[in-house]
Amino acid sequence: MTTPAAKAHPATVLLGAQAGQQHIPVCDHYSGVEVRMRKSLQLQDEMRAEFGHVVFDVTLDCEDGAPVGLEREHAKLVAQLAREAQPGARVAARVHTVDHAAFANDIATIAGEAGDRLCHIMLPKVESFEDVEIAARALDAAGAKHLPLHALIESPAAVHRAFDIASHPRIQSLSFGLMDFVSAHGGAIPSAGMTSAGQFEHPLVVRAKLEISSACHAHGKVPSHCVVTEFSNPDAMQAAARKANREFGYTRMWSIHPAQIRPILAALAPDEVEIERAGRIISAAVAADWAPISEDGVLHDRASYRYFWQVLERAHQTGRPVPLDVRQWFVTGDGAVEA
Repeated sequence: MTTPAAKAHPATVLLGAQAGQQHIPVCDHYSGVEVRMRKSLQLQDEMRAEFGHVVFDVTLDCEDGAPVGLEREHAKLVAQLAREAQPGARVAARVHTVDHAAFANDIATIAGEAGDRLCHIMLPKVESFEDVEIAARALDAAGAKHLPLHALIESPAAVHRAFDIASHPRIQSLSFGLMDFVSAHGGAIPSAGMTSAGQFEHPLVVRAKLEISSACHAHGKVPSHCVVTEFSNPDAMQAAARKANREFGYTRMWSIHPAQIRPILAALAPDEVEIERAGRIISAAVAADWAPISEDGVLHDRASYRYFWQVLERAHQTGRPVPLDVRQWFVTGDGAVEA
């Protein structure tokens, strides 16, 4: 006889980890030039058809993408592209800093005209909890109270306040801005600290990465790793993504070139052996009504079930097939795969 516990969704039974409250794609792809923004949205739609759900966000960039003096026109373009995106697309916008002259218009135009089509707003160079408050009030005034905020941590002072910033209820994710962080040290960190390998070696950069990741995990937010500028080197890209995930706790990463998206997905995905094992353990847990089980002489209970369920969730997020026995948990009532 099937019990209510066996029927319940694992995410409901296991309640989730402190750091597992947000479920968003593991890759955030940035573009700011019109032709590239359009191609990014097209690629997102093509890969959604391939994987059955959206596997990366597209963030349309105003901060670096808007030509100087044409910020209003660029904000209009971003709002237009968001409105024209395919149903179900995940489109975000990076606006100017809260103290920039274009910020108020960015929010009023993009969130005001296309807020119902956006998944979040990215705030660059956030320095404090108060900066997030300013942005939240602006979104509310634009009629976008539902929109989460992502924040870029790009200075030593911002790293110092990372836990406060992550605690804001509108924050969904913190991203590390490597190049601005290095530049903010006035030459104290060499340029090697901005490379795909050097960013994992300089103590000040390493400390910043760990602080941001820890702040996110403490408050149930998503830590998003910085870009790798050597976009023509997929091996360096994938190695950096894997290291950021395995050793620094980052569960999301930026892409600045379409060629980086699949390496990020691959690097942040569990391997096949881990996915298969997670599927076996969760299936056995369901069969035991979530009571403790033994697998190869090792005891598992809800504490470890939670971990293995997260493996399956990450496999799904990164486009990896999950074992047949647990696939039902990733399918909606109409037979579609969950996003």
